[in-house]
Amino acid sequence: SPDTWKVKDEILVCSGRPIGVMRSEKQYENFVFHIEWRHMTAGGNSGVFIWSSAKIPQGRRLPDGVEVQMLELDWVNQHKKSDGTLQPIAYVHGELFGVGGVKIVPDNPRGARSKSIENRCKGKGLWNTYDVVAVDGDVKLSVNGKVVNGIGNSTAKKGYLCLESEGAEIQFRNIQIMEL
Repeated sequence: SPDTWKVKDEILVCSGRPIGVMRSEKQYENFVFHIEWRHMTAGGNSGVFIWSSAKIPQGRRLPDGVEVQMLELDWVNQHKKSDGTLQPIAYVHGELFGVGGVKIVPDNPRGARSKSIENRCKGKGLWNTYDVVAVDGDVKLSVNGKVVNGIGNSTAKKGYLCLESEGAEIQFRNIQIMEL
């Protein structure tokens, strides 16, 4: 939808609706990706897909790739487990996982996903920084200046970068890609 993505005062604003992605013009293989982001709604959900084909399979709303999760801190309170307990805070930021058949080996396993070892995210309305180093199927993620997660042996090793629209306003700025 044309109303999903807008640029305002050098900030890329995503309305969060409809659910989907915006992809890079070209594909990347080995790179360093820097992005600053902030949710404008408590419990907001978004992410960045790396090494994605950017194709949406029938019946789905999101593509394949390795997702770098961007959940606002209140997400765990709004999405409690069926027994009423809170989800681990590691879901909130920097969880890395394969989507759409992409397989990975997690550095910090939570099932097939890799969780952050430390919560470094700032809440609603505050800027966070992700630095992603992606080389030959391995990824290391730095959140606000510290490496907190990684994966190895991704079955996807080249593809598009996709910013995710998933239900709530998120803003992005200072997006930089350095190919290696």
